[in-house]
Amino acid sequence: MTTAHGADPGATPETAPADQRALALLADVRASLARISLPLAVPGVAEARRAAAAALEQLDDYILPRYASLEAPLLAVVGGSTGSGKSTLVNALVGRPVTRAGAIRPTTRQPVLLHHPSDARWLTDGRILPSLARVTDPPQPGGAPLPADRVGANPDTGAIGSLILIADSEVPAGIALLDAPDIDSVSDENRRLANQLLAAADLWIFVTTANRYADAVPWKLLAEAARRRIMVSVVLDRIPAGVESEITADLRSMLRCEGLGEARIFAVAEAELDGLDMLPATSAIELKSWLDGLAADAGARRCVARQTLAGTVAGLAGTAAAISEALSGQEAARRDLARVVDAAFDVAGETIVAATTDGTLLRGEVLARWQDFVGTGEFFRSLETGIGRMRDRIGAFFSGKPKPAATVGEAIETGLHAVIVEANANACEEAARHWRSDPAGRRLLEAVDLAAPDEGFGPRAAAEIRAWQKDLMDVIAAEGADKRKHARMVSFGINGVAAALMIVVFASTAGLTGLEVGIAGGSAVVGQKLLEAIFGEDAVRRLSTRARQSLEERTQALLDTEAERFRKLLLPPPGAPTAADFDSYSGQLEKLSSGERA
Repeated sequence: MTTAHGADPGATPETAPADQRALALLADVRASLARISLPLAVPGVAEARRAAAAALEQLDDYILPRYASLEAPLLAVVGGSTGSGKSTLVNALVGRPVTRAGAIRPTTRQPVLLHHPSDARWLTDGRILPSLARVTDPPQPGGAPLPADRVGANPDTGAIGSLILIADSEVPAGIALLDAPDIDSVSDENRRLANQLLAAADLWIFVTTANRYADAVPWKLLAEAARRRIMVSVVLDRIPAGVESEITADLRSMLRCEGLGEARIFAVAEAELDGLDMLPATSAIELKSWLDGLAADAGARRCVARQTLAGTVAGLAGTAAAISEALSGQEAARRDLARVVDAAFDVAGETIVAATTDGTLLRGEVLARWQDFVGTGEFFRSLETGIGRMRDRIGAFFSGKPKPAATVGEAIETGLHAVIVEANANACEEAARHWRSDPAGRRLLEAVDLAAPDEGFGPRAAAEIRAWQKDLMDVIAAEGADKRKHARMVSFGINGVAAALMIVVFASTAGLTGLEVGIAGGSAVVGQKLLEAIFGEDAVRRLSTRARQSLEERTQALLDTEAERFRKLLLPPPGAPTAADFDSYSGQLEKLSSGERA
């Protein structure tokens, strides 16, 4: 590998094949996190979204750049609670005011990154924390303090999205110090940024005070440090005289309970600040000596980087497992919501089938128009004679001037249209009602109202019915192509034969069973006899079966189009990762964190 100080500043440090494979895996994980979709309001989804966003941010801020350049300077983030003395400690480490705390909360408002001038190339190009803009402060001649208006912590809160870089030769080469905002800041944005910076650290210098070291907020972050196996040093600030041993021992015991028994503790006695708000020169000498020794040992720095990196990747493996579970929850919710839609539109389909097979459509206007067409006197009485002798009588009857068959088709179209439209409207309302009762479905319906059918459904249904009727006439024309059948059919007209076929179709799925009596049944008998007189009994069964199947296919297609309005809301974006993807990532990352990189 190249060294931190001898390589061409523009060169990319070399990585071993195992690290290249690790980078490829991490790049895949990052790409999947960027495409993740968790839109459904299911239990735990808000936490999963935050975890995914934090993991994506940490990959960009720390994991990927650290894997790509293990020789880069260690990033030591100085963090702690409001007023704990972070900025004062940083100033003590470099021996002059380079950063300052504000007079009001939040105190440290803008992160300040101090580094040795020779390390600038690692920090100014956005390799780490790429989402933060860089603001560079020039070094002062002779190590003089920065002018008051240039000392860190810009009071403009709008500048929180930037990072002040200060090059100072007092910072040991190989380690960069980052003065972070308060972890318990009253500002949400400050707290978020503080957590982001800590997640990008190779090691933490955690600053607390003798009277606040047991506060809950810092210990939540220290527990996270233990989980990541990150190197932690704790600075116990403002210790009153005579109680250092007692407080340090108690803090050591608390650290051991959190799995941080190896953390170094640096004690800083309570002291008066000078006119520049600086601690006495000896206050931070122990911490500075430790940092200088770590910076001088390239092997030790690599060990720290690899230790933290392994712990961070292990944490990422856990996050991937949690995201896999969250995605499984999304998939289960999608299935549940889809089943609701399927059930509602299945009922609609069954309703239409029932209405078009049980004689419902052979009442009212349809029945009146059909009776007008065929007549109710001599024609019905003639049905009592055999089918062989009926052909001439039917032909003779229609040789007069029966009323147009088109009125029968129009009445059927109107009645069938009403049935389809009503069934669809009920399905839409039922599906929407169930979705509104489910938090996941309710969230999906916030931006669109699916309880009412699509405005174009009625016209599409009418067009499908007319197309179905035309298909019937085409099939009838093809069936009656031979001369004998054609001659019989001409007597009735294609429209009349088609009307008879529709009447038979709407009587029942199996001929006349159950409808042999009654007015509607009698109407079906007329249609059946008429068709048999032209085509024969077998052909009539075949024609009616084909007509019914065609109608059911068309109505099902109409309902599917409406159901699709619901289903498309359940579709994840193209290329969105699945639970199986993140389950696989979790296993691979776990192996990677334990050193199984081959």
